[in-house]
Amino acid sequence: MIYWVLTILTAVFAYAMGNLNSSIVASNLIFHADLRRLGTGSAALSNFRRIYGIKGAIKLLLVELVIDLLPILIAGWLFGLKDHAIVGRAFAGFCLVMGRVYPALYELHGGHGILALIVTACCVYPSMGFTILVLVLALIWFNRYMSLAVLAGAATMIAGALLLIDDRLAMFLCIFTGIAVIVKHIPAISRLSAGKETKISFKEDINYKFDEKF
Repeated sequence: MIYWVLTILTAVFAYAMGNLNSSIVASNLIFHADLRRLGTGSAALSNFRRIYGIKGAIKLLLVELVIDLLPILIAGWLFGLKDHAIVGRAFAGFCLVMGRVYPALYELHGGHGILALIVTACCVYPSMGFTILVLVLALIWFNRYMSLAVLAGAATMIAGALLLIDDRLAMFLCIFTGIAVIVKHIPAISRLSAGKETKISFKEDINYKFDEKF
């Protein structure tokens, strides 16, 4: 009975935290503009950096890390009381990623979910998470396709879960987490195949500041 209560509480809390899009909140409260109407129209960290610069993105990244870590660490501690800490972290990570890519608060229109996926991987199996982090950063730096980096990171998590994680339930949860991110990016796969995917720009976009709407 207690195990089911912990599971439900973890699912609700982690998914709710995943719904907290700090990019949108910061854009509205601090910069008085809707991020989804600027730049690429995405609520992702990459678009936030493009509009508000690298310093703003770094600060936002730290906030995102705290938001992502909180439910995973709490779940790990709670499930650890029943000697299932790794399952708790993996389950919270799955729910967190689902909240990131399919947030009910934003009508299921979420972001890439890659940061939450990396944090989850690091908390479940640190070497797997570090590998995903390095791979994603390398792909972003060398080819500038965020979607390709995300897809590669999700695929690596699936492969890593199969090869490295001994706990069967935690393994499947990590696999499902990777699959959820890949499914979210199915449209991006089509754009990449057609050569129509937008590359990341490392320059700050200030064009919107001259738009009378803002």
